[in-house]
Amino acid sequence: MEAFGPSGFEREVSALAKEYMQPYADEVVADRLGTVTFVARGSADRPRVLLAGHVDEVGFIVSSVTDEGFLTFNPLGGWWDQVLLGQRVVIRTGKGDVHGVIAAKPPHIMPQEERKKVVERKDMFIDIGATSREEAEETGVRIGDAAVPWSPFSVIQDGRVAMGKAFDDRVGAFVLMEAIRRIKEQGVAHPNTVFGAATVQEEVGLRGAQTISHVVDPDVALVLEVDIAGDMPGIKPQEAPAKMGRGPGLVTFDRSMIPNQPLKEFVIEVARQTQIPLQLSQSYGGGTDAGRIHLNRAGCPTAVISVPTRHIHSHVGLLSLKDTENAVRLVIEIVKRLDAETVDGFTAL
Repeated sequence: MEAFGPSGFEREVSALAKEYMQPYADEVVADRLGTVTFVARGSADRPRVLLAGHVDEVGFIVSSVTDEGFLTFNPLGGWWDQVLLGQRVVIRTGKGDVHGVIAAKPPHIMPQEERKKVVERKDMFIDIGATSREEAEETGVRIGDAAVPWSPFSVIQDGRVAMGKAFDDRVGAFVLMEAIRRIKEQGVAHPNTVFGAATVQEEVGLRGAQTISHVVDPDVALVLEVDIAGDMPGIKPQEAPAKMGRGPGLVTFDRSMIPNQPLKEFVIEVARQTQIPLQLSQSYGGGTDAGRIHLNRAGCPTAVISVPTRHIHSHVGLLSLKDTENAVRLVIEIVKRLDAETVDGFTAL
């Protein structure tokens, strides 16, 4: 989670994933955009089961260096302006990492009416402590350098809750990696071939999902993602049904995909049989890699399994490690049951 990897700059995270998964993968497959995929061969070549979780995080990209030595920036992915001010960031330059803070004109010198207005991102800048353009450029900073939140990972609530950045969606990538690791280490039988994809550039348009789908040509897919945890003040149940600590979620609808209905019912039934808690969820305003995967070639039955997470697309998110564990368990139980007859049934009329 602490690794540097905004959209388009995922190499460090992808390399970590590849190094960790090498002992558990029968093969490592990559596309030309940067998605790394770990293959776990079962008793049959097909069906091909694609598990996808993106490793890019929301971040920033430097758009200019001012004469005074401040950095203007554009977002990489979706940011809500109100969560930015006063937050620390790390800029990766050709000379190394540079730390800074997102700032704006201080309220102390604003007229009363101006203080009441929300500061927009266009009026913010990154302060790296420089006093001139030359001083800033000496650090190695230049237009096109990327930045991410500075947010150390920690565990709170007696080890039950994780807190940090990039849970969207490295927790999904972790779930698929952990599922494959257990399948290989425990010799779990599965009547298919699993492709676990650590996808890239999801936050800027689901781009890695499109390219790796073409490479893998999956027969069925599970996208592992975060979900909006609606157990916070001011959120109505119909706005975000999933709650942190109540189990992983199954997304029944979002802006990018309506799931394959027989596959949806199959996931619900597997959760019931194995007594793994499962929440039904919706997200009218968001989308996932499933939006591209389910449209691959002639179409691919796809579902999204999520880990409810508070405060995504901010410097600090929170999630339940128990929900994460149950998501891993559910993925393994689903994979064990995805034989050719079952997968064919998802699209049979």
